Amino acid sequence: MNPRDRRNFLRNSTTTLLFGSAALAGKDVFASPWGLPIGLQLYSVRAMLAQDYAGTLRQIAAIGYREVEAAGFYNQAPQQVKAAMSSAGLTCVGAHYSYNDLAKSLDQTIDFNHAIGTQYIICSFPGLRNPSRLQDHSFASQVRSFTLDDYRFNADQFNIFGEKVAEAGMKFGYHNHTMEFAPQNGVVPYQELIRLTNPSLVTFEMDCGWVKVGGGDPIDYLRHFPTRISLLHVKDFKPTATPSSVVNPPPPTELGHGTMDYRPIFAAARDTNIKHFYVEQEGFDMPPLDALRIDLAYMKSLRG
Repeated sequence: MNPRDRRNFLRNSTTTLLFGSAALAGKDVFASPWGLPIGLQLYSVRAMLAQDYAGTLRQIAAIGYREVEAAGFYNQAPQQVKAAMSSAGLTCVGAHYSYNDLAKSLDQTIDFNHAIGTQYIICSFPGLRNPSRLQDHSFASQVRSFTLDDYRFNADQFNIFGEKVAEAGMKFGYHNHTMEFAPQNGVVPYQELIRLTNPSLVTFEMDCGWVKVGGGDPIDYLRHFPTRISLLHVKDFKPTATPSSVVNPPPPTELGHGTMDYRPIFAAARDTNIKHFYVEQEGFDMPPLDALRIDLAYMKSLRG
């Protein structure tokens, strides 16, 4: 990959004018329809971060992203993370961890994120009450194994995690995938998680793309749970001839180039509790930074 660097990007005349006018007006030209900065889930650039952590953050900021959400810190100490974010002009709002990682090292995770100054610790994948019943530890095997009992177990654990995280001055949340939207015995697991978690201790980061792939409707969830969902993930998928499933999702693509229409989703979110949102693109057919520019341009178009 040969992504354009900051200097080349700023040579683009239109972008230069945008940056100039923003400086004069004192406004963030990348603000969302709610006046929030456009964020990026850093899983999108995981390969680049592993090679050059600080340099990748600077390139992300040069494109125009202002907030980020971490999915790993690549052996960086808290002081290094803070310095890299500050140098790039980025705010690290939150970080993702699996249930298994949180269960093993919640206190250390809280200390690390407190030192960085993040606001949210997000569980990115649930845990099984009895992991020994897994035939293997593949993603497909795990996804197929979750029962209502497992989700109820997670809800109980999230309340415990949330209390500890709140004591440290941060917020705890849960990020969905696809399997939470397939009803089991007439119960939708995602709704059960919302029902059983304490609103003062647990918030939800709704991945709109995964909701849709899982058979749900992001608009319905925003309307029914306007105070429980405070974070959004924004992604898109290529149209495919074969049906997708919870273990076989469609391939990712740039925002506005696939099957997801975020204009009505954002319209539904205007009167809710959304505090932050993050673009996430998990695979690319072009250099990642070029794709993330397209994603950001799409998000800017939603302001109209």
